[in-house]
Amino acid sequence: MAATRLIPLHVNKGRSVAACLEARTDYAKNPEKTEKGDLVTSYECDPMTVDEEFMLSKRKYQQITGLSPKNDIIAYQIRQSFRPGEITAEEANRAGYELAMRFTKGRYAFIVATHTDRAHIHNHIIFNSTSLDGTRKFRNFYLSSFALQRISDLICLERGLSVITPKPYWERQKHTDYPKKESIRNLICRDIDRILQGPPAPKDFEEFLKKLREAGYEIKTGKNISIRGKNQKRFVRLSSLSEGYREADLRQYFLNPTVRKTQSRPVQRKERISLLIDVQEKLQTKGPGYARWAKVHNLKEMSKSLLFLREHGIDSREDLHALVDKKVAERDALRDAVQSMEKRITEIAALRKHIYNYSDTRATYEAYRKAGYSKKFFEAHREELTIHKAAKKAFDELGVKKIPRVKELNIEYAELMKEKKAKFREYRAACSEAREYLAIRENIASLYDAERKENADRKKRKEQER
Repeated sequence: MAATRLIPLHVNKGRSVAACLEARTDYAKNPEKTEKGDLVTSYECDPMTVDEEFMLSKRKYQQITGLSPKNDIIAYQIRQSFRPGEITAEEANRAGYELAMRFTKGRYAFIVATHTDRAHIHNHIIFNSTSLDGTRKFRNFYLSSFALQRISDLICLERGLSVITPKPYWERQKHTDYPKKESIRNLICRDIDRILQGPPAPKDFEEFLKKLREAGYEIKTGKNISIRGKNQKRFVRLSSLSEGYREADLRQYFLNPTVRKTQSRPVQRKERISLLIDVQEKLQTKGPGYARWAKVHNLKEMSKSLLFLREHGIDSREDLHALVDKKVAERDALRDAVQSMEKRITEIAALRKHIYNYSDTRATYEAYRKAGYSKKFFEAHREELTIHKAAKKAFDELGVKKIPRVKELNIEYAELMKEKKAKFREYRAACSEAREYLAIRENIASLYDAERKENADRKKRKEQER
């Protein structure tokens, strides 16, 4: 049984057609989902340069027809999902290739990427909206999704697979209440309860771990005990479970079985300090009720600001300004570091792509050079030579004199991603802290302005009394 869906792929706002094609095809070719690229096949294109070859077809269409695209559809995607356990990944890829070939009639280049990261194997088929000869564009005709499903059903029947039997509307099941998904940690806690209740109940912690293994859990010991069930991708530490189910709680339970679950205390969250509200300005559009609330709000925020200064030993406005400037500088430095890492990550991704293109088309370029840069040879190998020249141009723009090894780039890419993740957490914390310090500085400045205005009014009244 296979469910299908035809999805037009549009240009994202603010991005070029080439960038959108690269993003969509890279997602489909994700090596973590396609068994390191073994489950990616193609027709009339190379999976490594499929986005660039799609762009070449679009330029060819404009040169032949002289027309510009009337809409923003750059390609089409077919999603084909199979019933779990009914088909292998290799067979699913062949079925997806045949579906794409029959649906496009061999007139459009496409790639078929089979993903195995879910319980159900599914295909991502992306075909170009422009034909191979550059004379036409794909027309998404009326009821095309039904035609696609019919072709998919025929392929499933030919391969001995089941098909979806459509039901009349009145016989379809109506969902009104959807079951709430239970988290992995809640399932583990439920299994722990079942094991502790028995029968027979474990006598000590070691016997408890043995019963966990018998229940299908894989246990990893060390500084912290971690367990993984049948449907879990990662290990879960016992110390990360709810209170009463942690490793320390379970060990204590076997020492004193009468006391196990303790009442969890609510986490006391730190209240953030916000800016004061200009009551006089808001009274122009708000009522007296809002004015009363705003005055109470300002008193609370001012109290929190003054308490903060007392706790941190800040005695003067100069010290406060220096501390705020320091926090802002730390935030900006972390932001610059993250942006620098992101720039280098983008460069590495582009460099890897151009290295692959350069190595794949190098033989063709050398043959072109030996042919004396023949125009006839160039026309016969225009696409490969264009890709090769684009790669050389990219090397020049990036200032690459010696082409690095892809393995070294992969190592640098992984280290940068890890470092960027850690730096970004620091940056978010620094942003929150700097925002709070800036709010405190504004609140204190408002307090001084109000005091200065009150003194000026008092002085003015005294002069009038005289």
